Amino acid sequence: ITDYDILFQENINKEKIRHYIDKVVESLPNREKEFFRDSKIRDELASTIMNNIIGLGPLKSLIDDPEITEIMVNGHDKIYIERKGKMELSSVKFNNQKDLMSVIHKMVAVTKRRVDESNPYVDLSLADGSRVNIILPPLSLTGPAITIRKFLKEIKTIEDLVSRGTLTKDMADFLVAAVKAKLNIIFSGATGTGKTTTLNMLLNYIPTAERIITIEDTAELKIAQENVVRLEIRQANVEGKGVVSIGDLFRNSLRMRPDRIILGEIRSDEALDMLQAISSGHGGTMAIIHAGSPEEAISRIETMIAISHVMLPVWVIRKQIISAIDIIVHQDQLADGSRKISHITEVREFRDNEVVLKDLFNFEIIEDTPETNKVTGEWRKSGQVPLFINKVKKFDKKFNKDFFTKAS
Repeated sequence: ITDYDILFQENINKEKIRHYIDKVVESLPNREKEFFRDSKIRDELASTIMNNIIGLGPLKSLIDDPEITEIMVNGHDKIYIERKGKMELSSVKFNNQKDLMSVIHKMVAVTKRRVDESNPYVDLSLADGSRVNIILPPLSLTGPAITIRKFLKEIKTIEDLVSRGTLTKDMADFLVAAVKAKLNIIFSGATGTGKTTTLNMLLNYIPTAERIITIEDTAELKIAQENVVRLEIRQANVEGKGVVSIGDLFRNSLRMRPDRIILGEIRSDEALDMLQAISSGHGGTMAIIHAGSPEEAISRIETMIAISHVMLPVWVIRKQIISAIDIIVHQDQLADGSRKISHITEVREFRDNEVVLKDLFNFEIIEDTPETNKVTGEWRKSGQVPLFINKVKKFDKKFNKDFFTKAS
């Protein structure tokens, strides 16, 4: 079995292993084949191989727990978890550092990436879509560290986010109309606020006739449509060569006849390429940026472009931003652990050499009570009518002037 490359492909699962077991069994001599006639035996063999390849040891029980959203391994004897938005120390631990390193090597082997002294940290995805970061000594002084952000299987639609209190039904309907209208959307927020989850849900509303190109550091977006090309960066090899960045992939994606380009994260020189591509007709682009507010998201894009294009005046950068980005969807994690879309903000105009932003929806905290560990608040419409109103109204008639100006 181990001769088959399938065992070391990304997103390996039990079904794929079982398929290859069947293939191998059929090639065996009749005497040996007889032992594997029973389907139950083949299933048990598939489970054994699966555990040997990507066995996660003591982490498996944490990954299988639906209440846990994040797992943080600080060396072999301390594992913290986030449960229902709150951090706690788990009773689970590894026996020793050797066992921890064994799990790390199994995780990495499946993705054909590497982590060692010359490349002491790596990002990867598990087969279920969970995101993993690994960093080794001597960069990590507490020992090998793993951070796993679990893929939330129970969130499958934008309605699931509404039921969890992430946003209102009106906000969800508006975002769906914005996606269909091919508005250009930036998803901003701090780490772990749910940006990728929201983007993932909204990707389901891209028409099936459109060709989608996704570009990511580590492939994690899950798209139901069929005409999709998923691109992933390449890290340097052992000689420090062969790097392919997000910017490289973005520039190449423009030659791939995309209807939509989805960027897993804006980080550096690709920011200007993205703005120029949008301005030249590539509408419906969606991207993620780490930022503490909609204003900070704009500031970060400005800074990225200014660093990589030193001679470009700030006012030119800001005009590019205005002409390219339609809305910013900003997410926060509140003190009680809940995640909210706290702002849907229009990137409205260029005035007095500044980018003018106007909230369309925002979440206002009414009460934050540490004693009960509960934050209460409500979403409010600003009364601002967006300049792109006719675009979204074409896909949902309720988004007229009255909708935006009248209180909910």
